[in-house]
Parts: sequence; structure tokens; C-alpha cells
Amino acid sequence: MPIRRFAFLDHPAPLAFAHRGGALEGAENTMAAFEQAVGLGYVYLETDAHATSDGVLLAFHDHTLDRVTDRSGRVAELPYREVKRARIGGVHEIPLLEDLLGTWPEARFNIDVKEATAVAPLAAAIRRTNAYDRVCLTSFSDERLAMARAALGREVCSALGPRGVAALRAAASTSGYGRLLARLSRAGVPCAQVPIGFRGLRVTTRRLIRTAHAIGMQVHVWTINSTARMETLLDLGVDGIMTDDITGLRDVLQRRGAWHPGRQAA
Repeated sequence: MPIRRFAFLDHPAPLAFAHRGGALEGAENTMAAFEQAVGLGYVYLETDAHATSDGVLLAFHDHTLDRVTDRSGRVAELPYREVKRARIGGVHEIPLLEDLLGTWPEARFNIDVKEATAVAPLAAAIRRTNAYDRVCLTSFSDERLAMARAALGREVCSALGPRGVAALRAAASTSGYGRLLARLSRAGVPCAQVPIGFRGLRVTTRRLIRTAHAIGMQVHVWTINSTARMETLLDLGVDGIMTDDITGLRDVLQRRGAWHPGRQAA
């Protein structure tokens, strides 16, 4: 059974993802950061989904406000009226994820679902903005990812969860995993989003990329901020790179004749 094609991935590869809007070049997960990324030509914007205690959906990475804002406390335990007062870097309001979807209707959003409490508000935001074809769901929890897929009530692009990535790596590393690979193919998940390595184990290898490609699955690597490493990964054949250094990745792709900016580029 071939992996289903999704409109989210229908763009010339390699795909360039502005991780949290490009965290090295501005305050992460802010409207200003995403605006800069879109102005540079980025079509793919990576962000995160958290919900406040009263169900307001935010584009915010951490479980607490402490690291990047001038306030403290766990997001899921605070009402939006309090979270709204927080300022990223002392300046920027935390954006609503739905506002991102509405502000840049031609952009595509790779969304990391950080808490189970964000699932229902995220599904509602995607429905209200009719953004089904321009989101990709991902999570470090297989259970949370399954909840998000189910909550939408229709198929959208999503990445492998941790167990799927482990299965792909096993299939790429050892012979005799044909049945495992067939099961991955039947699952229909169109992309694996992986680190270079994890806990001392190499994850992104030429064999893993070839194994994924053999079943029609793309490989996107996070989070790469070295231009030399970007070059190496592109030479290996990865299909996408997530970076905080959005100017650096753009320049690398331009030199290779592989930069495909969006129509909203400045």
C-alpha cells in the first residue's frame, strides 16, 4: 500500500522549515519572528501548541513561561487573562496559534502538540481556519499524536511518532525487518522528522533515508544550525531541514540552486 500524498508536502524539496520562526534571528514563536521568516521566503513554519487552563491555544514551546517571558508559571495551569500579560523577551505577546494560521494563509505550519490539553483547541482552530491541507502534526508522544489525528475527524499530514521513528531506524539498521517496514508503509504516515542522533545513537543515516524513501516517506531533520552540517545532510539526500538560522539555511539552498521561496517573500 503506497503512502498517501498530502498537499502539505507538495512543494519542491528540500523543504526549509523556520524552527519556531527562526529562533536565532528573533524572539522565538513570535509574530515578528514568523513575519521575518515569511519575508525571507519561507513556506514552512514550525511551531508548538500549548493550551491555557481555559482552553486558549497558544503558539508556545515550553511548559512554563519562565525561560522566555517576563512571567512565570505553568501554561496549562494559568488562565489566558494571565498568560496574555506575559511578554517574550520582555517585548512580544505570546501569539494565538489560530492567529498564525489566519495571518499567513499561504504558509504551511508544522505543529508540535506539547500537551494533551492542546488537542481539542488545536482541532477546533484547524477546522475554523480550514487549514487541513497546510498543517502537519507531530509530537514526542505517540498517544498525543493519535489523539490529535482522531480529534480532527479527517486525515491530515503527520509525522511518525517516537515508536515509528524507532521502527524506521531498526528497519534501516538490521536485515529481517521487512514486515516492520511493510507495517510502517501501511500506516500511511508521509514523513519522519528526526534528529541527527539521540542518546549517542546515530539516527539520520544514508540507510535510514533510503529506507524511508523506499516506502515513499520523506525525512526531515531537526534542529540544524550549522551550515556545514546542512550541506552534509543535503548531500545525504534529506528532504527537509528545520533550523533556527533561517538566513543560513536560505543561503545554503540558494548556493545549491534549491531555494524555492513562497509568494509572500519580500
